[in-house]
Amino acid sequence: FTWNMTEEQKKEITAYQTQQLKQAILHAQNSQCDLLILDEIMASYNLDLIDKDMLKEFILNKPEAVIGLSTGRTTGNLHRMVGEIYSCYPFNTSAVTFFGLDEVVNVPREYAGACYTMLKTEIIDALGIKDENFLMLPTVSDDFGKACRAFQEEIAKRGGIDLLILGLGENGHLGFNQPHSPLGGDAWVTKMNPELEERIRRETHTPPEKELGGVTLGIKNIMQARRIVLVAKGSNKAEAVKQMLEGPVTSDVPASVLQLHPDCEFLLDVASAAKLSEK
Repeated sequence: FTWNMTEEQKKEITAYQTQQLKQAILHAQNSQCDLLILDEIMASYNLDLIDKDMLKEFILNKPEAVIGLSTGRTTGNLHRMVGEIYSCYPFNTSAVTFFGLDEVVNVPREYAGACYTMLKTEIIDALGIKDENFLMLPTVSDDFGKACRAFQEEIAKRGGIDLLILGLGENGHLGFNQPHSPLGGDAWVTKMNPELEERIRRETHTPPEKELGGVTLGIKNIMQARRIVLVAKGSNKAEAVKQMLEGPVTSDVPASVLQLHPDCEFLLDVASAAKLSEK
């Protein structure tokens, strides 16, 4: 409905929502709580509001920032909303570097389900990011090990990861780091879950004899990010959220390692936080 609003009306709504957000954050800080759980009314929109404003402010405060992105339904909404803000109120993105956390392997890069294409469509093109400032692991390579090392080295050359935005898999995976992935691992080629593989084979007409998988930054790389923001929404993520935050740190639930990160923020809606013992 915002497309029918005047710019002044949009500003008024944003100011109101921002004030609500500040009050929520202040309450969380006063409670010495680093876990921000939004109420039912604000969950569907203001979770995205927090993310998009945070990303914009991060770029404004550090124009040469290196920012990692993840694909998925929750983060996809964030990406599109950042693009909408940029189209109305442009800010300087000429020096920022974006990269994707992971990628599908042995599919065309132009495939709609490839992380490269998803990120280009959702946010990279919308922000006018130059090709040399958009880093991605390849979908096809003669030597994925070499490609992984080169990817890590390029990120390091640009100063390392300033901000990494993560989604959460229903089984606690981060990127393509599925359960039982090494917690000390670097970028690597790994398997994808059967449901995702079946869908990709169907959409790309990939025959059974051709191997599909994922290539991803490893858990060690993720933990080296200076700041991490993990976003989870929906009741289907509730058990993973509980295991991530209240269970032991274990490779059975890769996201549980985030308990050990010194600057990790968890943005949850009510449904995804429903099984937590402390709310």
